[in-house]
Amino acid sequence: MTDALPTPNTSPLTPAEAWATLRAGNDRFVDGSPLHPSQGADRRRETSVAQHPHTVIFGCSDSRVAAEIIFDQGLGDTFVVRTAGHVLDTTVIGSIEYGVDVLDVPLVVVLGHDSCGAVGAAVHTLTTGEQASGFVRAVVDRVIPSIVNITGAHGGTLDGISPDVLRREHVRHTVDMLHSYSAGLAAAVAEGRCAIVGVEYDLSEGRARLVDVVGAVGEQPLVGHAAH
Repeated sequence: MTDALPTPNTSPLTPAEAWATLRAGNDRFVDGSPLHPSQGADRRRETSVAQHPHTVIFGCSDSRVAAEIIFDQGLGDTFVVRTAGHVLDTTVIGSIEYGVDVLDVPLVVVLGHDSCGAVGAAVHTLTTGEQASGFVRAVVDRVIPSIVNITGAHGGTLDGISPDVLRREHVRHTVDMLHSYSAGLAAAVAEGRCAIVGVEYDLSEGRARLVDVVGAVGEQPLVGHAAH
């Protein structure tokens, strides 16, 4: 006779507690002292019964930005959705809504990073008029509105705008789109049971920094990126 499977921890976290969990994990990753939690056989058996992740992470597909690793999380901790350039479509929004509305996840993270090829391709298209080939163009076309959004404040040109500013604007634009396009996410934020944050990841340093907040997570974003 086999032992009964352990009951998964279903205690819900607040948005602030979920963000604090990610922040602590990223600190460990940056310091080179990750705990690699929730990755043993016991956790595998526990999560075979049900999943109760504390965060939805919507990030770029870039191979260097593996969300579970940079936040030092394990099995069942994060519900991860990834596309090149963290571009949105209806299936992506539906996946994120599933995490919030069905799995009761209290935090949604939009995770961007430096040296993003999709952002670079969008800049190239805007400055040269050359289009990406194949279906890559569909990715670039969804990044361009973020870039165009910021050129309006710079005389309609990309001259003098740093890649860091463009990256942050794309993250912030994605956060705004999620909040405005999804009635379910907007309601969850309004009720205080969820927050949406924008985060930028530094490939060399390994640090994940808060750049935008919709809701309350107990921390303010970088200067110039006020909370909603």
